[in-house]
Amino acid sequence: MQKQQIRKGFSKLNKEQKIDLTASYFENPAEAARELKSYWHQDAGLQRKLDEFAENTISNFFFPYGIAPNFVINGNMYLVPMVIEESSVIAAASNAAKFWSERGGFHAEVLSMTKIGQVHFVWEGDKDVLSAAMPDIKEKLIIETNPITENMRERGGGIIDIELVDMSDKLDNYFQLKASFETADSMGANFINSCLEEFGELLKRFLKEDKRFTGASEECEIVMAILSNYTPDCLVRTWVECDIEEFGEMDRNMSAVEFVKKFERAVRIAQEDVFRASTHNKGVMNGIDAVVLATGNDFRAIEACAHTYAARNGKYSSLTDISLENGKFRYSLTVPLAIGTVGGLTSLHPLAKFSLELLNNPEAEQLMMIAAACGLANNFSALKSLTTKGIQVGHMKMHLYNILNHIGVTKEEKDHVVDHFKDKKVSFSNVKALVSDLRKGNS
Repeated sequence: MQKQQIRKGFSKLNKEQKIDLTASYFENPAEAARELKSYWHQDAGLQRKLDEFAENTISNFFFPYGIAPNFVINGNMYLVPMVIEESSVIAAASNAAKFWSERGGFHAEVLSMTKIGQVHFVWEGDKDVLSAAMPDIKEKLIIETNPITENMRERGGGIIDIELVDMSDKLDNYFQLKASFETADSMGANFINSCLEEFGELLKRFLKEDKRFTGASEECEIVMAILSNYTPDCLVRTWVECDIEEFGEMDRNMSAVEFVKKFERAVRIAQEDVFRASTHNKGVMNGIDAVVLATGNDFRAIEACAHTYAARNGKYSSLTDISLENGKFRYSLTVPLAIGTVGGLTSLHPLAKFSLELLNNPEAEQLMMIAAACGLANNFSALKSLTTKGIQVGHMKMHLYNILNHIGVTKEEKDHVVDHFKDKKVSFSNVKALVSDLRKGNS
């Protein structure tokens, strides 16, 4: 294997040249190249499309595409597509979906759909004059960007508001134009960023040409114009509820009341302890991210926003809440979800398109509710396991197949090991020892 070094002009190489160069870093370059090419799609036209999703593409990276059935959300039944590599996530979502399908299903509502963008700029002039001129600036920005917003306005979206934010007490002469948008069924990143960059140019021109602003010291410097992935007003809430007595068979060692009280305590811990809250919310995002990926949306933006929202009160805390009143159990999740059903990869990626068709081509609001319900389902299953039998029993049983694939076993060996561990705890060392014993017996 050759020593890695700085390579200039890699992006200018064609695909075969990029593969040859990458493969040259391995002891067997020909085998490495074959491995990369083995993951290409057999449809050459589709592969060319996949290649153009990102830069310097040389192959495809496969993740499992699974289905969580029996999701009842606002009375509608869904087969929910999930893309994730972690064992037990889809099983957990499916188990929770089935449990709640018999108890009214998941309820959900979109609270708001507003997204935010900012023009960050430096202004050394009179801030009072700037503030007084803001109504005129706002009007000019909205009118002058009409060609950009026309199509979005026809779909029911567009610019909602533009406000001046004075942050000169934080950084010298630092201000923002903070704009709010409605982007209908699209996530809207490109639309918002196009508007914001135009806002920046228009602001500079306005401050230069308007008679209220004169002098070189009043030159406006646009630092950057970009959307924010923190969208606290693009918000969805989902919840489940039933009589407490419905949990009577949740665990044979606990009554329904005991289980619910322990479950509630686990939620309260996540609301108070940041270390637990991080893992608690990761369980929520297991479900949400899997749906976001399956539908061609941006899971990094979703993750960043959710965790920022979890810290909105100055302390990172649980995204979920619970109430036990009048014999009723109610468990809820409130989370910002800026996702779309048009634009981006939603129609370009064949499986993203397939996912949306499977979900009956939902509007953005419906997809927000589906993803949120899946997040609550995964979190509910995780807490149910943690407060009863423990998380590792179910997780390691699902992980058993990964262990067996890592060791490399025959079908007969796999069947024997899976049967052996039906009622036993799974660990890598125990599985390896059992396989070794099997092979010794067959030698």
